[in-house]
Amino acid sequence: MTTQPRSIARLSALLQSGALDPVALAEETLAAITSHPDTAIFTTLLKDRARAEAEASRRRLAEGRSLGVLDGVPVAWKDLFDIEGLPTTAGSRVLRESAPAGRDAAAVRALSGAGMVSIGRVNMSEFAFSGLGINPHYGTPRNPASPAGEHRIPGGSSSGSGVAMAAGLVPVSIGTDTGGSVRIPAAFNGIVGYKATRGRYSMEGVFPLARSLDSLGPLCRTVQDAVWIDAAMRGLPAAEPLVHPAVADLSLVIPETVVFDGAEPEVVSAFEAAVERLARAGARIRREAFPEFSAIFDLMARHGALVTAEAYVLHRERLTGAAAALMDPRVVKRSLLGEKIALSDYLATLDERERLVAAFEARLGPGNILIHPTLPHVAPPIQPLLDDEDLFFQTNAKTLRNTLIGNFLDGCGVSLPCGTAAGGMPTGLLLSGPKGSDRHVLAAAAAVERLLDL
Repeated sequence: MTTQPRSIARLSALLQSGALDPVALAEETLAAITSHPDTAIFTTLLKDRARAEAEASRRRLAEGRSLGVLDGVPVAWKDLFDIEGLPTTAGSRVLRESAPAGRDAAAVRALSGAGMVSIGRVNMSEFAFSGLGINPHYGTPRNPASPAGEHRIPGGSSSGSGVAMAAGLVPVSIGTDTGGSVRIPAAFNGIVGYKATRGRYSMEGVFPLARSLDSLGPLCRTVQDAVWIDAAMRGLPAAEPLVHPAVADLSLVIPETVVFDGAEPEVVSAFEAAVERLARAGARIRREAFPEFSAIFDLMARHGALVTAEAYVLHRERLTGAAAALMDPRVVKRSLLGEKIALSDYLATLDERERLVAAFEARLGPGNILIHPTLPHVAPPIQPLLDDEDLFFQTNAKTLRNTLIGNFLDGCGVSLPCGTAAGGMPTGLLLSGPKGSDRHVLAAAAAVERLLDL
């Protein structure tokens, strides 16, 4: 069962005009979730809170006191965000009995302050440490685009966010992105995913994975929706109007290093068809090698990955104690690799990271935007990954490969739907820019979205 999807913008117009009642929308949303056959999408429904917030929105709108375009719009939260009165379980059994949060995470408070209605928490990879979205504790959400009778992975770690959106259950879900965890499920599920520059939003009350890489962002239906969420999460009373550039004013750079290696032919074909449409519309497009991309992976091979080192430090007591037996053994195995990363290796990586960021930004040039396939493949079936641990780790590494580059280089990015490939599964097109170029990237993404109209 798939609910007819509606964007934030569409719902907002109905709510602000009085054609749709916030309480009716909340009840409709809760009913759709509880009747949906995939019980692995949501881990917690916030029924009492949602009803109270919807009632408050109804009163405001009736009295002409709207808090803005997001007032009354439902939102789902990845199970990393503190919700007052509930433990934050991070997709793990280990934290189920942890102390309840004393207050909402800063991002939750920000969207509540904009009048949004928190519907529930959605599933994720345990401790956010996988790009595939498989969770042995709470189940793995099924990619709604999966062929009949087949279970394809949702992508992770924001798996429930991607599927809740693709299934039309909510108009937006807020995820985190340390190596691609917003953009990967967005691409696998055929929706929009915006990874903001690290530090653009407060991380207070968000369970971390690797603080030097962690960022946040919405999974939604349109770039305009992402712009509205972005403004609210920064505490702005309203979003600045997004100036949509003409496609002919876009300067796009296709990197020829790493991102196409081993890519499925149909994924490349879908991407190149989009590039051709952009070129015909007048976009300036060049292709260029980016040796910095290869250098990132060489650096990780020599010194280990930042995410692995920081995850090991975060979970060291769990990994070496009784809690390890309650964790996904694949998460344990991958995290334990951080034990071998010396402090000298970690510091060397941070030093080299600064150099690579500067070199990348100089090569890209001011005003230019990277464009390439979000992922080199479509969502694969889950069963072979469960049956073969080596295949699981190989697929996870390949899935994270293109997107982790943006995290390492401390940038921002928007994944847009880019047609379909093998088996009719969705593909994604990623537009990325350097740190702090969020508005420029969002504006470019809106222009590309409008042209592709997929």
